[in-house]
Amino acid sequence: MSNSLPVLAITVGEPAGIGPEIALRTAWDYRRQCRSVLIGDLDFLRELANRIDPAIQLTTAAQTDVLQVLHSPLACPVIAGQLDARNGLAVLNTLDLAIQGALDGHFDAIVTAPLQKSTINAAGVVFSGHTEYLAEKTNTAKVVMMLANLSEDQHPLRVALATTHLPLRAVADAINVAELSQIIAILHSALQRQFGIAQPVILVAGLNPHAGENGYLGREEIDIIEPVIAAARAQHMDVRGPYPADTLFQEKYLTQADCVLAMYHDQGLPVLKYASFGRAVNITLGLPIIRTSVDHGTALDIAARGLGLADTGSMQQAMLAAIRMTKTRITP
Repeated sequence: MSNSLPVLAITVGEPAGIGPEIALRTAWDYRRQCRSVLIGDLDFLRELANRIDPAIQLTTAAQTDVLQVLHSPLACPVIAGQLDARNGLAVLNTLDLAIQGALDGHFDAIVTAPLQKSTINAAGVVFSGHTEYLAEKTNTAKVVMMLANLSEDQHPLRVALATTHLPLRAVADAINVAELSQIIAILHSALQRQFGIAQPVILVAGLNPHAGENGYLGREEIDIIEPVIAAARAQHMDVRGPYPADTLFQEKYLTQADCVLAMYHDQGLPVLKYASFGRAVNITLGLPIIRTSVDHGTALDIAARGLGLADTGSMQQAMLAAIRMTKTRITP
């Protein structure tokens, strides 16, 4: 991009949730650090902005101290806290506009507020989540989900997942040499190219208790994880492990690492969310574009109670992460 400030496309998410409010508040607060383009219904966002703070100004053109909106009209009026499937396709359209704009070079990064999967499915589109949809729309064969606490007052805590939304019974079958090798390659490349880490250190958790205890508690470490780590190290990647997951998340390990690779969702994310919930960032790795998001859902109950109650902490971190990544990324 030719602009001095990075241009972020911000999809406002489910209109009945807290997404539009936290997007407006945070974009306004950070208007001197980036140029935000909110993607949503202009009239709805103008009315909401006026209720949040009459000083917030919206326009369809890029202007200083004014938030730009890429208009994506809603199908029906919004009642805070109440889902309406008639708006499902409009929500999905905001994501389509953001993706295409980023692919075309109009946006440096995408930041997504939370959406409600059920309204999109109820509108007739099979939709399993942002991550899968982004991969499909960018023709990306494999992506990796990472959640991170990138607060500047502490060492970054990044946790990537080898598997994501799978039943626990299916996790072991999903972990194989080819998949795990590809995940580590994507993770290593992203840490270099999007985070500017020249020689990233990746710590890999074992799948089984005690990392299998030499095969007594499972052979996945011996048959799959250890050979993959050895192959990665042979390619000059600093990949270490497998570590028992119950002792891996200690300061003596984490301060020496740039990322932890957990084998499944509830192995790595409870630790990160306990330490960072409301301040963590969801980052999709492996895409040809930068995408960050909040670490929480639509919070319909909070939205129903009125404005001013939603915590903007995760949206702030998502925007800051996107800004940093646009500055540190290395293009191929």
